[in-house]
Amino acid sequence: MTQPSITPRDDDRDFRRVTQDIAGRLRARGIAVYDEDSPEDIVQLLEAVESFERAVESHGGDLMMDEPPAGGSAQPDDPRFLLPSRAADESATAFLQRLNGATDAVVRGD
Repeated sequence: MTQPSITPRDDDRDFRRVTQDIAGRLRARGIAVYDEDSPEDIVQLLEAVESFERAVESHGGDLMMDEPPAGGSAQPDDPRFLLPSRAADESATAFLQRLNGATDAVVRGD
């Protein structure tokens, strides 16, 4: 019996392209994405970042004013509206927990 040839399928390429696009969107927001992050991790990270941003906006925050420029040292108008950054050794799961906690704190008004 012959083995079927393994060739990249179009949907595999599309999947990789979408995953890379999402990772790029996260990086544009200052969120580190690592090689060991699974596609599911990357999607969950984007969803959590967007949830945080919605919470900030719904509580009167201005994402443009509360996020310092890349590499900048400006202080945000309200520190609780500052998107947490991901540590170099932080797993996606650990960062998601921390980010979800920050979102909850914004919602509660802490």
